[in-house]
Amino acid sequence: MANISEKQFKLLEKLCNASGVSGDEGEVRQIIIEEVRPYADEVRVDALGSVLVTKKATAPGSKPLRVMLDAHMDEVGFMLVAEDGEGIYRFELVGGLDVRQLVGKAVLVGKDKIPGVIGARPIHLTTPEERQRKIPLDQLRIDIGPGGKAKLGDRAVFATRFKRVGPSIFAKAIDNRLGCAILVDLLKNAPAHIDLCLSFSVQEEIGLRGAKVAANYFKPDLVIAIDSTPANDLPHHSDEENIFYNTKLGLGPALYTFDAGTLSDPRLVRFLAATGDSQKIPYQYRQPGGGGTDAGAIHKQQAGIPSASVSVPGRYAHTSTLVMRVDDWKHSLALLSSALACITPDLLSEDRP
Repeated sequence: MANISEKQFKLLEKLCNASGVSGDEGEVRQIIIEEVRPYADEVRVDALGSVLVTKKATAPGSKPLRVMLDAHMDEVGFMLVAEDGEGIYRFELVGGLDVRQLVGKAVLVGKDKIPGVIGARPIHLTTPEERQRKIPLDQLRIDIGPGGKAKLGDRAVFATRFKRVGPSIFAKAIDNRLGCAILVDLLKNAPAHIDLCLSFSVQEEIGLRGAKVAANYFKPDLVIAIDSTPANDLPHHSDEENIFYNTKLGLGPALYTFDAGTLSDPRLVRFLAATGDSQKIPYQYRQPGGGGTDAGAIHKQQAGIPSASVSVPGRYAHTSTLVMRVDDWKHSLALLSSALACITPDLLSEDRP
């Protein structure tokens, strides 16, 4: 099982540092187009902005299985909605963010990545009663200083820069630029016996919108959504065992059985688990519950599309800094590569339970 190369790290760093809030994914899109074009038979950008890539089967034989892999390009962030003067802006959230975690965070605003900070009144100027309450969003501002030139509608992202620390990576937007990096690698080593359809989709964080359109374009036989999933594996606050860990760092890719939007196709889940077992690739099952991936929209398109999700666990999802393990990246890529290498139409010939 090959280690992650320096070239792969450089691509992930470039992707994570790019700004790509939902609806404004252009910087990420350009990076991906440049990476995939030499290896693809077709690259197109659809009306919503997703990058749709096709690598056709080259092996002789009957009609090949049409496999769609999806990873979303967008990240959570902010949109400037009103100006208070002196470079101070009101803003709205784009995607699921916790307002409690925003005060004092450095941000980059607009195409020019203007430095700014999310500000609120300091503790010295608040009452004891105010300090007991969550600061409402309408009391927060993005401050870029009086010399900064931003415009309403500009997106802002966390200013966190990619950092590799021993076995870990710290970055914003690992959710889901890591999935995008995995798709690029799978394209570069595409098996000859399948039609490989890759959707680098937009607007996942605000309703799985791009993936829905992409699925209707590709009309695949099956789909695997690749994403990042929250790891709830910090030390427990009491002596009780943490049985609601969701996923844990270091245990490999997480296979979904069901989440808030999808009951994964059991045939695909069994196949992925059997692949991991046969190849001795570590994997884990994501605990059932809330959240979801683009599979939630994809599986309901056409006449129904067999779908499953594989995610890389990461701590501190939807905050300024996510943490993941390099080995989980390596094992996720290995599992998906092995699965594509041996997948056949027979997988779908058995009845779904």
